[in-house]
Order: sequence, then structure tokens, then C-alpha cells
Amino acid sequence: MQIVCLDLEGVLLPEIWIAVALKTGLKELERTTRDEPDYDKLMRYRLDILDREGIGIGEIREVIGTLDPLPGAVEFTEWLKSRAPLVILSDTFSQFAEPLMAKLGHPTLFCHELVLGGNGHISGYALRLEDQKKKAIKAFRELNFGTIAAGDSYNDLSMLQEADHGILFRPPEKMKTEYPNFPVTEDHEDLRKQIEKRLQ
Repeated sequence: MQIVCLDLEGVLLPEIWIAVALKTGLKELERTTRDEPDYDKLMRYRLDILDREGIGIGEIREVIGTLDPLPGAVEFTEWLKSRAPLVILSDTFSQFAEPLMAKLGHPTLFCHELVLGGNGHISGYALRLEDQKKKAIKAFRELNFGTIAAGDSYNDLSMLQEADHGILFRPPEKMKTEYPNFPVTEDHEDLRKQIEKRLQ
């Protein structure tokens, strides 16, 4: 049996931090894992900005409430769940993602947790597991699953490299050049075709 593992933001959902940047006018928050491969460095950078600007979980949830899945993502997710077990492996946080999971039909989600203080202050974050995407793929393989993984940015690389089949979805141009061994897909129909070939 094969299992499919997908990144969340940039594959099924818009980038939450970019949406927050647009809402607040803070262009600094547009920086994502497509720009900064060091996740801890990126998160500390983000949390410093939130502290400086006095932005808490309430303000971010207001932005999240306005978001919808990417065009085609709902239909793609429905198709995929009918074909194979699906697990979302994401470096987002449950407090961000949970309000959007219903719009995707509640796929299984493995992600991290924010550490919240008084008045909704975001004081830090707790990783579920260091390099959790790669370790989840490895664990599925040890359970005798064939593994197919798709992601869009540098924090997905270890997952794609560990999987039996890795697929890039709308990656930065730099990644296409640096990792030519991964097929590149630009929309959900193309991603469906790539996955379907590997499920046969």
C-alpha cells in the first residue's frame, strides 16, 4: 500500500504569514521557507516582529478566517483521499491550521504548536519533532508503506528526498535548478497526474 504526504501552505492553502503581512502592511512577514531554509531562524525573526508590533494570536486568527484553500485544492484533496491514505506534514501550527482543515474535509494533519501567553501573546513555539517531515516518511516506510510526497519549498526537501517519490509543486525557480531530479508540477491537475502515475 502507498501513502501520500503533502505539505500544506503553498500546496493546499495560501501562505498564512503572507496573508498576515498583507493585512498588517508588514512586508517583513512575507519571508517564508521559500526564502529562508533555516526554520528556527525564520520563526525567531517572525516572533520578534510580532512582539515589536504587538500582534497576537487573535489578530492572526482574524486573517486566517478570511482565507480559503487554493483554487482546485478541495477537489484535489477529495480525489486523493479516495485513492490513498493522505497525511499532511506541515511546519505550520495547530492554532493556525485547525480553522482551515474543515474546508479541506479534515485530512490528517501533523504539525507544531504555538506557545501562547496571556492576552493571546505568542511567546514561542514547540516543534512536534525535529525534522518531523523526514522522520514521518521514514516511519511510514518502516511500516511497509510506499511513500509519495509533494511540497513547494526548502523545508520540504528532506521529506521529498526520504520518500520513494518526491514531487515539487510550484517551487521557486532556484529550487527547480538545484534539484532537477524532482518532477515539477504547476497546478493541482498536474500534481494529480504525477501522483496517479506513482499509485499504479
